[in-house]
Amino acid sequence: MDARVNEIPPDEAAPLPASKDAAENRVTPKAPAEGERVTPMMAQYIEIKTANPGSLLFYRMGDFYELFFDDAETASRTLGIVLTKRGKHQGEDIPMCGVPVERAEEYLHKLIAAGHRVAVCEQIEDPAEAKKRGPKSVVKRDVIRLVTPGTLTEDALLDARRENVLAAVARVRGGDGEDGYVYALAFADISTGSFRVAETDALRLAADLARIEPAELLLADAVYDEPAFKAVWRALPAVTPLPKEAFDGASAERRLAGFFQVATLDSFGSFSRAELSAAAAIVAYVERTQLGARPPLNRPQREAAADAMVIDPATRANLEILRTTTGDRAGSLCASVDRTVTSAGARLLSRRLAEPLTDPFRIAARLDAVEHLVDETALRAQLRDRLAGAPDLARALSRVALGRSGPRDLAAIGRGLTEGATISALIAASPAPAELAEAARILASVDPTLAAMLGAALDDELPLNRRDGGFTRPGYSEELDATRALRDESRRVVAALERRYVEETGVRALKIRHNAVLGYFVEVSQQNADRLREPPFDAVFMHRQTMAGAMRFTSTELAELEAKIASAGERALALEQRIFDELAAAVLTHSEAIRACAEALAVIDVTAGLAKLAVDETHVRPDVHDGLDFLIEGGRHPVVEQALRRDGGPFVANDCELSPPEAANRGSTSGRIWLVTGPNMAGKSTFLRQNALIAILAQAGAFVPARLAKIGVVDRLFSRVGAADDLARGRSTFMVEMVETAAILNQATERSLVILDEIGRGTATFDGLSIAWASLEHLHEVNRCRGLFATHFHELTALSQRLARLVNATVKVKEWEGEVIFLHEVVPGAADRSYGIQVAKLAGLPPAVVSRARAVLTELENADRAAPAQRILDDLPLFAAINRAPAPAAKADPAAEAVKTALSGLDPDEMTPREALEALYRLKAAAKGG
Repeated sequence: MDARVNEIPPDEAAPLPASKDAAENRVTPKAPAEGERVTPMMAQYIEIKTANPGSLLFYRMGDFYELFFDDAETASRTLGIVLTKRGKHQGEDIPMCGVPVERAEEYLHKLIAAGHRVAVCEQIEDPAEAKKRGPKSVVKRDVIRLVTPGTLTEDALLDARRENVLAAVARVRGGDGEDGYVYALAFADISTGSFRVAETDALRLAADLARIEPAELLLADAVYDEPAFKAVWRALPAVTPLPKEAFDGASAERRLAGFFQVATLDSFGSFSRAELSAAAAIVAYVERTQLGARPPLNRPQREAAADAMVIDPATRANLEILRTTTGDRAGSLCASVDRTVTSAGARLLSRRLAEPLTDPFRIAARLDAVEHLVDETALRAQLRDRLAGAPDLARALSRVALGRSGPRDLAAIGRGLTEGATISALIAASPAPAELAEAARILASVDPTLAAMLGAALDDELPLNRRDGGFTRPGYSEELDATRALRDESRRVVAALERRYVEETGVRALKIRHNAVLGYFVEVSQQNADRLREPPFDAVFMHRQTMAGAMRFTSTELAELEAKIASAGERALALEQRIFDELAAAVLTHSEAIRACAEALAVIDVTAGLAKLAVDETHVRPDVHDGLDFLIEGGRHPVVEQALRRDGGPFVANDCELSPPEAANRGSTSGRIWLVTGPNMAGKSTFLRQNALIAILAQAGAFVPARLAKIGVVDRLFSRVGAADDLARGRSTFMVEMVETAAILNQATERSLVILDEIGRGTATFDGLSIAWASLEHLHEVNRCRGLFATHFHELTALSQRLARLVNATVKVKEWEGEVIFLHEVVPGAADRSYGIQVAKLAGLPPAVVSRARAVLTELENADRAAPAQRILDDLPLFAAINRAPAPAAKADPAAEAVKTALSGLDPDEMTPREALEALYRLKAAAKGG
């Protein structure tokens, strides 16, 4: 998916434009020509639109947001709403469309998803004030917020179970890399307050971005224009280039200190210049888009590069960790293991799966917590019941801080703090491991008076918006209760005053009446009028009107009551707004404690969810340590197993042993590589993927689907499974395969786990076999990593004779009456053939094609295809040996000299696989003196 690009003009105060494509095609309405008449409203619109050229302008008019000119045409197409017109401009009709204010979030969601930016323009004065300036005066309006993909906070615009990350990439000179630069990432979710920074490098940048999945990425123009990174940016949903001043390292510390309102960043920790530049770009962009509102961002936390397992974008896509290859969450690893009951817990689980730990002590702490709740069945059930009622504290707090909250957000915070205290008490009732104990301590440390105040102030049934009123609980404010009584029970209040006047004057016929002319008044008959004009009542009642049979009076008390009744509705709403502001201010004074509480609840939810998963799916605790072991007994694929169970089928568990061979046996400390052969549809790819997913789960701190698991920490995980092209970048399926394979061979270390499936199958047979052969040797001799290498090139199984740590394994099948039965069991040994024709028959190829294929296969097999592989084993030195300089010969050898001469004329970087194989044959002939 191509990134939506948003180019920012150099002026830091300038507003945000929309996507690059939209900005190039949009024409900003020109100012009216001299002498041209334009309405005051349209003049105001043009002025505001000109100040915000890159965004669709939501211009508030009454109960609608209106869009005009090209904005209207764009919104009409994107939203599927009617395009109409309003007046003329420069002799042409003005296109117009609008959306109701009440449904604005729904339409904003569609526009943001389509890659647009939106400037929300509201009325900033009372219409009554505008009328004072003249009958044709326009209500003052201004943009109050710029909505971009990375700065969303509303629930309706966000996926509750997914982070919405705004990221920035900074680059400064002085690095040790080939390009001489240091790179850093800063990434924040303003909807929850999380804020992290980390150094990276040019090679790792794509993997880090794939890990955090930013909704919007900020970067300097020069970095955006780097050809080497174009493919990285293209893979992101939205990219916003900024002028280099936005990443100015000299002012970065000052900007961060100003945002967090501190004199110095010394207490934040130690950050590199690149990290400070990236973090400062984030806060500057947030301030610009929020127009001064300050979201409750955490102080930036630094992540070390070695803290998390490195998983490149191709591997993430192949393994479908958070989403399937089609982009759906359903069917992914995350969806299959997610047993969380809160949205915050779901987000934390996704983060843990996206960035598995590499520190065995931290992994053990997480596993201790899960094991505790596996054993404590009753506690686990109680915690999950309480957590199910806990709201999303972090996102509610963010909306409060940005002034976008409603009564339900305040109530959610109060309810969340209350649930947190209860959950803390449940955990503290018995000894708990460190991670759970720390979460309980954080929950218990929150001041209970805030939750009590919110509970006392907010009613049980709450409106969505604060402007609707009616959210304050009766009894919380005497003044509000009295005002509501006037508004809601004016007849009762007037009747009470009337009874008091009757009792005081003794005039039983006295009535308090109301009409549109006089308002409220006291009416008595003519014969009783004198009573009200006698002392002491003459000081209370004032004559207003004489009628034929009655006389009307008023009183100061009645006049004041009338004024109160008339304005009671407005006063009640104003009082509630004041109460809301007081409650919001009280919440913000506890913002750090609330954020910590939200994080603690998420940790407990993830832990309890993983414990339930372990019990429900019979997962076991893995042993994760600093060694190079990789022993899985009875391993299962966490996604496929659940799918098969739904369909009523069993899953066949398999062992995998990639640990280093015993030193006394093979003299090696590096891990094994399994060469897996067997037919298509037998389960090779499932077996490969399940072991990679088990490693991810284990290092994320989860129990794993196996009988036993011993895993030495995996620093990098590589997976090259499946076939896909990249036509947008001019890459064939085979080219994509080679690019991904090259990344593995260039980066894998001894601690890495490599999963390779069908390397070399996308080209000619001998080309592919040569590449697969050389790649397997390289993994064994140079990378020395643990790995699973699946192939249909059965010739490769002969390599086990000379590669000490290469183990042949195959997927068992059984033939019965000409049919093939897949047993899905991985066993030692090598397959003698691929059973491709049987699979083709199962797929429904015409019988004539199947029959002809069998005949051709028989002829090919008669040619003894294994012979060339044996000759290579006998005559061709190992990959590593070829790359080592030969030992000096005791005396000149004509054959050796001929080989040297032939080698000096070779340029391996420029040779195709076919040319390389031909060169090998020539070298062989030269070595024999041919």
